[in-house]
Amino acid sequence: RRSLLTLGLLLLACTIHAIEAKSSFSLQSPLVVPRGGERAKRAPKKQPPRQIAVSAEGASIPNEVFNLVKGIVGVGVLSLPAGVAVFGNAPSAIIPAAILIAVIGILSGYGFALIGKCCAYTGASSYRQAWSNTVGESTSWIPAWSTTLKTFLACLAYSMVLADTFSKLIGKPRNVTLLGVTVGVLLPLCLKKNLQSLAPFSLAGVLGMGYTALAMTLRYLDGTYSMPDGELATQLDSALQPAFGNKGWQSVMSPDALILVCMLSTAYMAHFNAPKFYLELKQNTISRFHQVVSYSFGISIVLMALITALGYLTFGKACSGLVLNNYATSDTWMSASRIAVAISLVFSYPLAFVGCRDGILDLINVPLEKRSSSTLNTLTIGLLGVLTLLAATLTDVSFVLAFGGATLGNALTYVYPALMYRAVVKSQGREDEEGGQVVIAMASAVLGIVMGAIGAKMAVQSLTNK
Repeated sequence: RRSLLTLGLLLLACTIHAIEAKSSFSLQSPLVVPRGGERAKRAPKKQPPRQIAVSAEGASIPNEVFNLVKGIVGVGVLSLPAGVAVFGNAPSAIIPAAILIAVIGILSGYGFALIGKCCAYTGASSYRQAWSNTVGESTSWIPAWSTTLKTFLACLAYSMVLADTFSKLIGKPRNVTLLGVTVGVLLPLCLKKNLQSLAPFSLAGVLGMGYTALAMTLRYLDGTYSMPDGELATQLDSALQPAFGNKGWQSVMSPDALILVCMLSTAYMAHFNAPKFYLELKQNTISRFHQVVSYSFGISIVLMALITALGYLTFGKACSGLVLNNYATSDTWMSASRIAVAISLVFSYPLAFVGCRDGILDLINVPLEKRSSSTLNTLTIGLLGVLTLLAATLTDVSFVLAFGGATLGNALTYVYPALMYRAVVKSQGREDEEGGQVVIAMASAVLGIVMGAIGAKMAVQSLTNK
């Protein structure tokens, strides 16, 4: 662990040094050669703080909060009980798990707020532009690649959940179901040129998660999944039946707990949309944006803790990578939940997929005028084929969420926002923020690197040990 910590600190230091070296000439005045032949440099000229423009129109705080919570609390929360089961198997393990959910939620909200502040200071309208306006254009490919790959992993997780959900609903083998859903449903939707008609279905995700939480609460309270003689518990395979042991709250000290931390980095991931939420807020002052962030992440923390607790306290160590898989196929309440989740994912999938596909085209510098229908269709079929192949090979969606959170999630949530904030404070000479606030931001970046390094290792180990 000490070597990983050292490696993380060195990586952060090298990244900062490389970025500063790359951009130093643009921040400094030209060299001056005085008489006598000595070369002297003028002191770097700091940019004056930018006057922040405030929009008189836009979305209200409640509207922004609803949309942001809708974007955060998605199907990924149904994998969090498995993250608790990785390190604990007694009911008391949910106590430190709930604390971790709250802490990571607060840190994620802090990173989200930093991105909005960088947009306010520089006038950026996207994550990549925020990086370009603060750290530098020459390295803007770093967050661009990270965002695209993270979206790719989100689509992969969606495919895996759809395979599990539909196979339970129709009683067919998982991979056969996955292929049928991909070819018969996802491909036609992803080939659509206009996805605006799918946007209203995003509300189905909110309703579906609300219903799922209600159904999970009912099943936890009615005892039908209690061992040894619960009516529905006896219908399950032994691997999915509730199982509890003696690893309680103390087990959070195990390195395995970092798998849950990394899964949470994915669960709270909405940071590439932070510029959009800041710009669309009515009277978008930084203080009003902070209210949006506080309310949204606060509500998300409560909802995630509730669903995680219900799933874990019902099944304990036996929690599947998707907790819906633990419930009996004869359970009408949970079958309805599977249908709601499936409908939500089917209509959400193309929106995420197109973001990934267009991100790839941007990264390989394909201009808009060359993005013909044949080009888009070919890339769509090829990319969907790769996602389907990976989804058929990988069966544990919690691994995808944990590994993606450990690598890309931590970078987008903690590391990049801190580097952007540090750069804009330095370049604009915001002396009142150069002390404690920058130190806190950089501390979160270091924490993200350390958690990511250890969490990625533990995620891979958990996969190979199964």
